[in-house]
Amino acid sequence: MITGIATGVSVQNSGLDQASIATIVSYIKPIGDVFLRMIFMMVIPLIMSGLALGVADLGSLRKVGRIGWRTLTYTVLVSAMSVLLGIALVTIFNPGGDISAQDRQLLVEKYRAPTAGVAQTALAGRSIGDILSTIVPKNPFEDMVRAFDPTYSGGGLLAIMFFTLMIGMAMTVCNPEKVKTFRNFLEGLYEVTMKVIDFGMRMAPIGVAALLFTLTASFGFSMIAVLLRFVLVVLLALSIHQFVTYSLLLKFLGKMSPVFFFKNIGEVMTTAFSTSSSNATLPTALRVTIEKLKVPRDISQFVLTIGSTANQNGTALYEGVTVLFLAQCFGIHLDLAQQILVILLSVLGGVGTAGVPGGSLPIIAMILTTVGIPAEGIAIIYGVDRLLDMSRTVLNVTGDMTAAVYVSRAQT
Repeated sequence: MITGIATGVSVQNSGLDQASIATIVSYIKPIGDVFLRMIFMMVIPLIMSGLALGVADLGSLRKVGRIGWRTLTYTVLVSAMSVLLGIALVTIFNPGGDISAQDRQLLVEKYRAPTAGVAQTALAGRSIGDILSTIVPKNPFEDMVRAFDPTYSGGGLLAIMFFTLMIGMAMTVCNPEKVKTFRNFLEGLYEVTMKVIDFGMRMAPIGVAALLFTLTASFGFSMIAVLLRFVLVVLLALSIHQFVTYSLLLKFLGKMSPVFFFKNIGEVMTTAFSTSSSNATLPTALRVTIEKLKVPRDISQFVLTIGSTANQNGTALYEGVTVLFLAQCFGIHLDLAQQILVILLSVLGGVGTAGVPGGSLPIIAMILTTVGIPAEGIAIIYGVDRLLDMSRTVLNVTGDMTAAVYVSRAQT
């Protein structure tokens, strides 16, 4: 991050003319583009495997009775609360709204964004009935191929999500033995997808430096100030949800002192922040929840294991904030219906997002495309994503433990 920002600002203020700067940027930009494409190319496989398995796991919660339903209810409602909080704060503080007209025009040209105004998507201007029929795909493979084509009039990524949801729901009511092979295939696809994303993340130091160099060399300090406001809004939203929302849930639903709770989960929060992975933090979270919070072992194992992939409050919040922030950067107005769609997709994305570093980026790209914002715009925020990824993982893991406390209390 520091290398990319420093070199980019140096080039911007070196006295070179814009043509020379553009030539230098043209040599560095492809490095960042390759890094992002490594992430983007796994969007479809991740949705197909992660979302289907996530829904199948949530659907199977009904088999364990009240514990399952309470976990599912908590997951959906608290995730929705987190997204609403994030969207409210990004609307109030408007971190992307102070970009100069000149810089905004450069962004529009750079990322091939629609001109300032209302986002135009394949769903714009259609009746509700027409939209619903479009979301149900006639040929899901065509939607996969043309998912990122802004001129495509089909359902695109939204149709793929609907198709995947149907697969996940069907898996919950089929004979487990008959769909065992298919589930193994999806689990294998998910593992391979995660490994390819991991390959991409190994390029992160170089890719982030290239992305931030391109951004600062083109725009100078002005975009750094905008990114700083974005970071502060995200951290504020995460902090409020972490220490206010969860405290209220613990006090009134979990019947546990928030002070006692946070005093005993310090090592879990530290592990989550340092690893940036809900999955890697799971063993520590299980031990602390059982030994220090005194939540029964069976409830802890069930709720925390499900939550490590399906209860991603921090990720859902971040996805909602990022989409609205990028809309502000491009001068695109999202109407109420589009904002509701962002909320729904963010909550759903929290179910299908991998609990590993960088796991939310493909989902954000999917939401951006769905509401008419160029997915390439994610390059604007990727330079600061690692810090925010570490922070939102803390919220994700805390949410899992809060859910375990609530479910445990509700059972007594």
